[in-house]
Amino acid sequence: MSAQIALATLLGEHTMESAPELVLDEGDGAVRCVACGHRCVIRDGRSGVCRVRFNTGGKLRAPAGYVAGLQVDPIEKKPFYHAYPGRDALSFGMLGCDYHCAYCQNWITSQALRDGNAVSPPRFYDAATLADLAVKNRAPVVVSTYNEPLITADWTVQVFDEAKRRGLICGFVSNGNATPEVLEYIRPYVDLYKVDLKSFDDHSYRQLGGAIKPVLDSIRLLHRMAFWVEIVTLVVPGFNDSDKELTQIADFIAGVSVDIPWHVTAFHADYKMVNPPATTVEQLIRAYDIGRRSGLRFVYPGNMPGAFGDREDTHCPGCAALLIRRRGFSVLENRMTDGACPSCGHSPPGVWEVSPPSGSPGRAVPRPLAAD
Repeated sequence: MSAQIALATLLGEHTMESAPELVLDEGDGAVRCVACGHRCVIRDGRSGVCRVRFNTGGKLRAPAGYVAGLQVDPIEKKPFYHAYPGRDALSFGMLGCDYHCAYCQNWITSQALRDGNAVSPPRFYDAATLADLAVKNRAPVVVSTYNEPLITADWTVQVFDEAKRRGLICGFVSNGNATPEVLEYIRPYVDLYKVDLKSFDDHSYRQLGGAIKPVLDSIRLLHRMAFWVEIVTLVVPGFNDSDKELTQIADFIAGVSVDIPWHVTAFHADYKMVNPPATTVEQLIRAYDIGRRSGLRFVYPGNMPGAFGDREDTHCPGCAALLIRRRGFSVLENRMTDGACPSCGHSPPGVWEVSPPSGSPGRAVPRPLAAD
């Protein structure tokens, strides 16, 4: 038995019946999964594009009860810059993805059922234990990440329900290939939602295994539904780094809201995409300038700590005073008072912690879990 077949068999034993909100009956034993934008019709004995949601006897099964990645990270690493700055997030992920990006940095989890070289053995937890780990590790935020959280939304909602009972904030780190049905389903549990807007060209999206329309539709809907949204574009030379395409992305985001933070981050060769050169500081500053010209109030170049001067910082949109000073994933100074500018009293958009504990700067590296 191959390692992938053995893994699929193991994961098949750790499932739950899909939430009814995420499945439609197509008749003759087939179901339609609406957990992601592929909206797969899945016949008995088959799986969806993600390979982790499958039909058994006319019932849609979804992953449950395990993690493949578990870590305490600075929330800035997600990246969320306008949510609980300087604080930690308990980050967990499962296996599988509805895309197959050639440059995926989390490919050992996301591509585990497609690529025999992807090895990330699952560890088995119940939802309450994960929420307790966040409390024990003084992490006020719990984030589903490392693989695509939409395809594991059913169990993630169980984890987040436990987290909410403990007063925690919850977030998705996602490719944004969502549906209205899944966003309605997760809305009571998810506060923060980071979307990777990978390109503004449908042909490029097809290369990654998706399509652009569901992502753009989801960003608009996320904003209308009052999720806190931040958007990331990994700037890949020769793939999406032209002035035209970066301007299209920035103009689209500004058309949804000029208050959505846009993170433009540096590519480095990874997984199967090894030919493009690494993104330069100059290319990210160009992307930053494009975003600002499009009217975006908060544009953050990333993945090169200290290379961008004060462009990593957050300034008050009311009076331009420095609010949060950063270097990479570390918060060096947070001057806000209960979510407001100390100079003019303006409250910038975001999810701010009331009376955050003193002396809690963001760590530049993940730290090991306590009591795991």
